[in-house]
Amino acid sequence: MMNKPPQMPPQMMGRPPPQDDFSLKETKPHLGGSKITGDKLTSTYDLVEQMQYLYVRVVKAKELPAKDMTGSCDPYVEVRMGNYKGTTRHFEKNTHPEWNQVFSFSKDRIQATMLEVIVKDKDVLKDDFIGGVIFDLNEVPKRVPPDSPLAPQWYRLADRKGDKLKGELMLAVWWGTQADEAFPEAWHSDAAAVSADGLASIKSKVYLSPKLWYLRVNVIEAQDLIPHDKTRFPEVYVKAMLGNQVLRTRVSMSKTINPLWNEDLMFVVSEPFEEPLILSVEDRVAPNKDEVLGRCAIPLQYVDRRLDHKAINTRWFNLEKHVMIDGEKKKEVKFASRIHMRVCLEGGYHVLDESTHYSSDLRPTAKQLWKNSIGVLEVGILSANGLSPMKTKDGRATTDAYCVAKYGTKWVRTRTIIDSFTPKWNEQYTWEVFDPCTVITIGVFDNCHLHGLDKPGGARDSRIGKVRIRLSTLETDRVYTHSYPLLVLHPTGVKKMGEIHLAVRFTCSSLMNMMHMYSQPLLPKMHYIHPLTVSQLDSLRHQATQIVSMRLSRAEPPLRKEIVEYMLDVGSHMWSMRRSKANFLRIMSVLGSLIAIGKWFDQICTWKNPITTVLIHVLFVILVLYPELILPTIFLYLFLIGIWYYRWKPRNPPHMDTRLSCADNAHPDELDEEFDTFPTSRNPDIIRMRYDRLRSIAGRMQTVVGDLATQGERFQSLISWRDPRATALFVIFCLLAAIILYVTPFQVLALFTGFYWLRHPRFRHKLPSTPVNFFRRLPARTDCML
Repeated sequence: MMNKPPQMPPQMMGRPPPQDDFSLKETKPHLGGSKITGDKLTSTYDLVEQMQYLYVRVVKAKELPAKDMTGSCDPYVEVRMGNYKGTTRHFEKNTHPEWNQVFSFSKDRIQATMLEVIVKDKDVLKDDFIGGVIFDLNEVPKRVPPDSPLAPQWYRLADRKGDKLKGELMLAVWWGTQADEAFPEAWHSDAAAVSADGLASIKSKVYLSPKLWYLRVNVIEAQDLIPHDKTRFPEVYVKAMLGNQVLRTRVSMSKTINPLWNEDLMFVVSEPFEEPLILSVEDRVAPNKDEVLGRCAIPLQYVDRRLDHKAINTRWFNLEKHVMIDGEKKKEVKFASRIHMRVCLEGGYHVLDESTHYSSDLRPTAKQLWKNSIGVLEVGILSANGLSPMKTKDGRATTDAYCVAKYGTKWVRTRTIIDSFTPKWNEQYTWEVFDPCTVITIGVFDNCHLHGLDKPGGARDSRIGKVRIRLSTLETDRVYTHSYPLLVLHPTGVKKMGEIHLAVRFTCSSLMNMMHMYSQPLLPKMHYIHPLTVSQLDSLRHQATQIVSMRLSRAEPPLRKEIVEYMLDVGSHMWSMRRSKANFLRIMSVLGSLIAIGKWFDQICTWKNPITTVLIHVLFVILVLYPELILPTIFLYLFLIGIWYYRWKPRNPPHMDTRLSCADNAHPDELDEEFDTFPTSRNPDIIRMRYDRLRSIAGRMQTVVGDLATQGERFQSLISWRDPRATALFVIFCLLAAIILYVTPFQVLALFTGFYWLRHPRFRHKLPSTPVNFFRRLPARTDCML
């Protein structure tokens, strides 16, 4: 159902309406919280639509008859429901097997009225029938959580005519929903075509990001180094290695065997600490040739952990030197060199693995510094519709879609819906919220690993689109049900890949704590007491995303690298002409209010509306005579504006805006440049054209920056005596102004100045004023530039 969109504020009336195809649609789904089953309210999954499933738990069998020459059997169970068939694993020569496997069949796709559970004997040519059990679906009981699981029962096996046979099978059969605890691990009839190797890749899972720390290595000095060539002054530096992270200090300025550095090196590490920190002191004996003077390895398990800005104790570490003897590396015993360092794990920082513009977690690493949670975020991932075909299978287009949601350190992955352009997940997840000014990201992907093809350089899961929702834009305790467009930028332009249907609720546990958060720093205090440089943050964020993607890709089923990088917006810092235009337009939009105020004031000064100008004169006189009313008037005006705009308060959360992103009218070459690799893979002619275009843009920016510098230098030249006549005039003017301001009441001066600015157009001249003429004649340093 579509609701009428709220009326836009007057300042937005001039913008053309967004394209309907890319708009956000409010919906009214039948969520589980409003459904009554018997005398029980199914509130376990109250943000999703209830989906009915028939569950069959095959526990074990006993006293199965022998079917082969060895006097035993190789049993397995086949569960049939119409055209759907699921099988357990089989056991070799076992008449008392235990499977404990669960099968689920979606009620929407069930066309049969009977359920068959058949025990068979695995054979080379044809599997032998041992016996079976048949259930009438109308007689199957219903189970509603939080009821305890249904107890399995023993059933005597029967032949196809209903005659009893030897052997019994322990089963439990019941109707349930996706809230059932058996649902995540069950075999689903929707995945009947998936190979056994690919079953693990379609199940829903919850992942946790590794706990990340910043490792600070303060390299202070080294003593008693022994260079190979004692006839030259050593050029010594320290190289620190941690996994694939390598950092170097500068070459020491003191070119002796006791060099000094006092330089910080920052790394990102994750628990559990698997690799030691390796430091190598090296001497640059020639260009591209370094000699190792000593090494040391520091296990991170024994490194001090710092929670605040207090300095920790320094330590001396012995350097070991290895020499080659008969082709083998051996440690040299007589070696007394050592290095002085301060090494610590920084628990007071938040390790940034996301862009700060849409971070989902801002807490410090050390759990001791965490504040209490302020609420709970609940998200129901309902369904998607209109998904684009992502691949071809057996000559026809298909999509095997799943969702990934990331908030804080918790990642969730829904099950994969096989071969559907309108998948229904109806899975609900919950996160603790510690800061309202955070963002949850939900992405939709196409599963390309249904057949277990997980080889390096193999198929990659394709991105279908993603949605970001900022929690601070949500009202508390309200359920938002919307269909979000899934927009992806391609080299050919922006494309809608479908829509995802979500239900979102942000519940606040303490309103006072949440309001208090708005007065707190966005990042932990260590980011402000000992801030990291921009280049350090960029490098550390890159290392953090690499560690997170590597760790999650080792889970089962893996959350692959391409998924993690897309969710974390790894490539958002790369150059894009389109994004640069969008940011420029955003700046102009922000400055638009100031420009509008300037135009309004110009209309007042030029008496476009005499009545308004007279009223402004009266207000101006009142404020001059009663200056204590100035600030109250300003804040009262802002209060009234805020109350007035409450009528147009956004009712829906924001979503991806193609017009704001300049994606709907981007030039094809700009998009091709945005999707180019780094370093570039385009031909030289295209690179030359883009370089010339960038030079022209940079030339205009250079001119603007030069003009700003010119105006600043003119201010400096007022009292620099670079133009002696101009400075003399300004100094004399300052003396006269000081005398006049001293003897004249301030209110008189304010009234005179105000009436001068608001004077009637007949008393105005089109020529620039005297102060402007004087300022423009002041010298700048442009004549000194080459």
